[in-house]
Amino acid sequence: MARDSQAALVALNRFGFGARGGASGDLINAASDPRGFVKAELARPNGVLLEASGLQSTSQLGQAVFAYQDQVKQAREAAAKAGTPPEAPPPQAPADQKPALRRNLSLNTAASEIAGQMAEAKPTEAPAKPETMQPNAATPPAAKPAPQPLNVIQKTFRAEALARLQRATLVECGFTERLVVFWSNHFCISATKGELARIWAGAFEREAIRPHVLGRFADMLKAVEQHPAMLFFLDNQQSLGPDSRAGQNRKRGLNENLAREIMELHTLGVGGGYTQDDVTSLARIITGWTFAGRQGQLGTPGSFVFNTNAHQPGPQMLLGKTYEPTGLAQGEAALADIARHPSTANFIATKFVRHFVADEPPPALVARLCDVFVKTDGDLKALAMALVDSDEAWKAPLTKMRSPYDFLVASGRLLARVPEDPGQYLNSLNLLGQPLWSPAGPNGFPDTSAAWAAPEGMKLRLDIAAQMGARLGNNIDPLDLLEFAAADAASIETRRTIERAESRQQALALLLMSPEMQRR
Repeated sequence: MARDSQAALVALNRFGFGARGGASGDLINAASDPRGFVKAELARPNGVLLEASGLQSTSQLGQAVFAYQDQVKQAREAAAKAGTPPEAPPPQAPADQKPALRRNLSLNTAASEIAGQMAEAKPTEAPAKPETMQPNAATPPAAKPAPQPLNVIQKTFRAEALARLQRATLVECGFTERLVVFWSNHFCISATKGELARIWAGAFEREAIRPHVLGRFADMLKAVEQHPAMLFFLDNQQSLGPDSRAGQNRKRGLNENLAREIMELHTLGVGGGYTQDDVTSLARIITGWTFAGRQGQLGTPGSFVFNTNAHQPGPQMLLGKTYEPTGLAQGEAALADIARHPSTANFIATKFVRHFVADEPPPALVARLCDVFVKTDGDLKALAMALVDSDEAWKAPLTKMRSPYDFLVASGRLLARVPEDPGQYLNSLNLLGQPLWSPAGPNGFPDTSAAWAAPEGMKLRLDIAAQMGARLGNNIDPLDLLEFAAADAASIETRRTIERAESRQQALALLLMSPEMQRR
């Protein structure tokens, strides 16, 4: 049974988000057939899709942002015309999304609040609204400040976050959700870019990542690079072909941001065989890839469009091949070829193995997955199956440190609590340095243990674990939870540490900080 439990621990921690507590029986189910347990989710492709009440499409959200911005502008203009100070507009990022400025955490007393019971970093106080003069008897009613519209951006971000957290908490194994997280970080945007990026962050993942996680890499690549969120994040809507009609009229030229990141971060990788000339050529090829603005002159506001007037005319040479001037199809053909490039296969296989197996990817496994990628034309389901079928993925020790997101979700699953509000998770992610959908750069969050195992980061995790223990320890037996999490695959040291704890609260905190919970 010990060997089966160890394999079950690998199945749940390496490939998923850890065992759920309560009556789930995840560890027992995984122990009976570890590889089959993981593969079962790959047989349900529709299970990757995420549909929840109230979640809207990118174009709908784009129109909502434009309408919101118009309302804010009208409110300000009305206040200025009336000669009264306008109310401060709602903050672009809610308080629970701002970088945590306080080290002291505060616990809410209601144990029924947000499931998962993650650390509740006390939100940064929202700035107080300016005081307004009380109107005197002579002040006409029109002089009152216009009411501020509801911040649809904040509401949408939180709704998208909650849907993602609930899915990760409820799924049986979590392998497909882990795949979503991997690809979302690979093709990352940042919600800190602006209002459009913030409201589109969740929709980008739902529309461009999830439908293709078990599909073809080329299809995901096309969906990502044509999504308004990516175009906005990397400024391609500002890129004009120098010889295009728009480029000549506006005296503005190329923006190479998207083209560079496509080649460096999304496909070929550094050292993948491309040159600066190739970056410039690809930038020319994808000029005109943009999204319709608030006026809807090119299409439905907030939707992807190809603007012929901004597209660089003529053929382009890229990676030794000439692409004829076929408009939108020119760029799509270029992406399809880059997706099949040998450097892309090696880059993706290496990142895949690094994420799931080890910071130093076993070369033989990388080579095997690279071969699968090439032979299947970038079939990502086949890539995932090959990973699960590999002996290396099961024999390698569980040494990778869980990211903050993995840690928080795994803790919530073990405590068998479904999130009902995303605020405390979002606070904790901020505190631990992995704010949701908000990496510091286009290369995404780091994927090595060193990035998350620094002393300061571990101290903050301990603070979070201690607060969960203080809140829930009275009603939970940590040794029972250890059986759910690892059973007899738990080390003797972990079991003794929990048994010797001075209280249940301390024991729960120690369990959450144990290797069985921190490593994958």
